[in-house]
Amino acid sequence: MERKQKLHAKCRKLVLETIEDLKAEIIDCQNTANDYGLAKDRYDSFRAQLLRKRDMFSQKLAKNNEQFSLLNRIDILKKQSKVEIGALVITKNQKFIISISLGKIELDGESYYAISPAVPIYKAIDGKRVGDEFEFNGQKNKILEIN
Repeated sequence: MERKQKLHAKCRKLVLETIEDLKAEIIDCQNTANDYGLAKDRYDSFRAQLLRKRDMFSQKLAKNNEQFSLLNRIDILKKQSKVEIGALVITKNQKFIISISLGKIELDGESYYAISPAVPIYKAIDGKRVGDEFEFNGQKNKILEIN
């Protein structure tokens, strides 16, 4: 259970770092646009580009806040007996934490993949139990452990 809690904490940390970075980018874009002032002529699009960039970062921030909220709703202490949200799934070839899509995560010298229920591999393992086999991208695999 400790490994699952560590992975969940690492996922939270990664998302929080991204949120802080995005907030800093938004502030930087806004400050630069404010310092630049109004457009110098009708062909001057620098300020507009900065504001579009700020809006793009704002959208990413909203998405990351949503992901952080999803992570917070996962009951990490729940012991799963099948593949579902919150499960740590160990297969013959890979290790997954079912939460949000963050990709590869290194923890204690091992590689794990934080995946969401929206990714294709989840569709292949959804609802499976320890000992079940599945096929993904033409490769057979077996679930060895679920926490």
